[in-house]
Amino acid sequence: MATTFSASVSMQATSLATTTRISFQKPVLVSNHGRTNLSFNLHRIRLSISCAAKQETVEKVSEIVKKQLSLKDDQQVVAETKFVDLGADSLDTVEIVMGLEEEFGIQMAEEKAQKIATVEQAAELIEELMQADNS
Repeated sequence: MATTFSASVSMQATSLATTTRISFQKPVLVSNHGRTNLSFNLHRIRLSISCAAKQETVEKVSEIVKKQLSLKDDQQVVAETKFVDLGADSLDTVEIVMGLEEEFGIQMAEEKAQKIATVEQAAELIEELMQADNS
């Protein structure tokens, strides 16, 4: 007797270039005294989508963010860190952008700068601008 298995997949992405969770249900046949029951075990897989920016750029951006926000040296600031989670308001974000422009010798368009919410987004934009300058 042939048994057909199917699976349902659901995805949830919190934002571009961050952790994505994929949940799926895998059917499992369970035999119980000659009767076969179909049950589902829920499995979770966590995928980490890597940052397009170089690690050294992310680290440099992290240091600038820490300096601009007067954070302690032991405060962890990583690619996924959101500026608002560090207590930054819109003025702080403008100051961060200005510090990044000065450090990297770039100019960010205001509409792109306003979209920066994480260290990773800042690092990716910086590398994009630096690559465009070298072209």
